Amino acid sequence: MRLEDWERPMVAVTATVDRLVDFFTRDFKTAAISASIAVLFSWFLLSTIQQYYRLSHIPGPAGTGWSKWWLIGRITSGRTHLDYYEVCERYGSIARVGPNDLVTSDPDLIKRMSGARSDYRRSDWYNSMRFNPARDNVVSQQDDDKHNALRAKLAAGYSGREVEGLETRIDSHILELVDLLENSYITQNKPFDFGRKCQYMTLDILSDIAYSDPFGFLKTDSDVFEYIKTVEENFPTIIVVTVLPWLVTMMAHPIFASLLPSEKDRLGLGKVMGIMKKVCADRYGSTAKPKKDMLGSFIMHGLTKEEAEAETLVQVIAGSDTTAGAIRGTMLFVMTNPRVVNALRKEIAPLNLAPRQVVSDAQARNMPYLQAVIKEGLRIFPPITGLMSKKVPPQGDTFKGIWLPGGTKIGNCTWGLLRRKDVWGEDADSFRPERWLEATPEKLKDMESVVDLVFGFGKYQCLGRNIAFLELNKIFVELVRRFDLSIVNPEKPWNSVNTGIFLQSEYWVRGYLRED
Repeated sequence: MRLEDWERPMVAVTATVDRLVDFFTRDFKTAAISASIAVLFSWFLLSTIQQYYRLSHIPGPAGTGWSKWWLIGRITSGRTHLDYYEVCERYGSIARVGPNDLVTSDPDLIKRMSGARSDYRRSDWYNSMRFNPARDNVVSQQDDDKHNALRAKLAAGYSGREVEGLETRIDSHILELVDLLENSYITQNKPFDFGRKCQYMTLDILSDIAYSDPFGFLKTDSDVFEYIKTVEENFPTIIVVTVLPWLVTMMAHPIFASLLPSEKDRLGLGKVMGIMKKVCADRYGSTAKPKKDMLGSFIMHGLTKEEAEAETLVQVIAGSDTTAGAIRGTMLFVMTNPRVVNALRKEIAPLNLAPRQVVSDAQARNMPYLQAVIKEGLRIFPPITGLMSKKVPPQGDTFKGIWLPGGTKIGNCTWGLLRRKDVWGEDADSFRPERWLEATPEKLKDMESVVDLVFGFGKYQCLGRNIAFLELNKIFVELVRRFDLSIVNPEKPWNSVNTGIFLQSEYWVRGYLRED
């Protein structure tokens, strides 16, 4: 037989074998891919079912046990505070709002989670408070040991003890606000956006006591470098991150750097970041002279330059927005309650304050009705209503007979907390400062312990609480004693949107000089 007669069948056999190998190889790959998809789907399905059942004993809106869509919808609704409140009213003081998320209006549970010796920790909700995605600050830090160490370095500065002329600095900016309102608007018979003016003042105060160089919002009567506009436009996005915290980790990647605020920006949050970075560079320079402001205190207590950059930014963002929110909310209820205005003026009159004199903190603390107004304002319109979720310790916890599995996130329903009828009475929805004067000593203690939760509790209590009260103790006295203020449009006093904090604009007020 010739050689070519052998080659033909061999070629045919080889080709057949190749086709068979190719078929089985291709079929195996397809099977492997299909099997992998099936395994992943099964794992996802089983984990979803397991996640649902681990909290199925706690009621909540339909669908919250299966996905985060309800939460995402609520934080973008513009009425977040009311959504959480309605859930707690319907389902109880502990309710389910996500696959691994609960919300509570029970003050005892909130205190339990934040107590000094509590095993609860901050959850990844706080990732959204990293204004620099690559670096934690005292608000975002979730590791308790690191948080406590950082807090110790900041405490003296926030207390005000090491800030030279703290009260005098605050007084100067309050007078600056008074002059702006009187000279540019009231004597000109022009309405003004009271919400904006309040925030101008709190931003100038914070920048002054933080690093001795006020931004100049009041001086220019403008949103300097469009900071407020930028924050209002971007805050809803920041709040979305509280529900999807992995976004912060993703945004820290260099590929997304161009989408984030930068210190090179001419306007907005990036501009503030640039200012903070320059201030810190100057203060930590070899020829820098110590200054007796908050940053000077931080440096003296061992804060690093990188830590200082993060903390000074937090001071401005967190401190100014929340205090301005407290002033805006309280003044709306004061202006629309003549009884309250008259009672305040009656208490102010014996002080005999001079025209260029601002009420002192010591005087204000001894004014019972003023203190009742401040507490009632914080209660009826708290400036912060975000979840600020804490994480149940790994071993789990039982609270008032309810099992809380380890790793569950529990957030605050602040609006519901401050409207509990068992704490505030049947008129809990009414602004009535007198409740603080009528209460028995035991009841007053209970009420104060609950309203103080506006500023956090225990190891997570707000460091800026003392400075906020310094401002609140003064501003209401100075506005009420000097001006008659009225809402321009009582049917719609402002545009108010809540996404965890209140963003308020178009808060038009008309003022008149007091004649007596």
